[in-house]
Amino acid sequence: MTVQFSNPNTVAAPDGRFSQCAVVSAGTSMLFISGQVPRNIDGDTVGVGDMSRQAEQVFSNLQAILQAHGTSFAKAIKATIFVTDISRADEVIAVRSRFYGNAAPASTFVAVCALGNPDWLLEVELIASI
Repeated sequence: MTVQFSNPNTVAAPDGRFSQCAVVSAGTSMLFISGQVPRNIDGDTVGVGDMSRQAEQVFSNLQAILQAHGTSFAKAIKATIFVTDISRADEVIAVRSRFYGNAAPASTFVAVCALGNPDWLLEVELIASI
């Protein structure tokens, strides 16, 4: 088994404490994507206070990483969604549905008291096959 950590230039670079994703080769290659937050490619937080806009950015970031590795949401296996306000889950689900299409990966939806930045309303991590 080999593991290759990756930071595609299609999303904001992490701060050095983690990689955006890891590709694991063991017969079938797997892509482990770190939690994506509502930051654009320049590292700016988008949609402060707007759950739908932040979800659009988060799922766009996930899509960019998937595409950078030659895969898509159709190959998503497991997603974990963290939100700071569970009462707004429907907003996230509506955006997620547009990106997933017919894909229905195993998922966990978790309410948390805070994320790494007080302006972030959600974070999503994803595992996909390549």
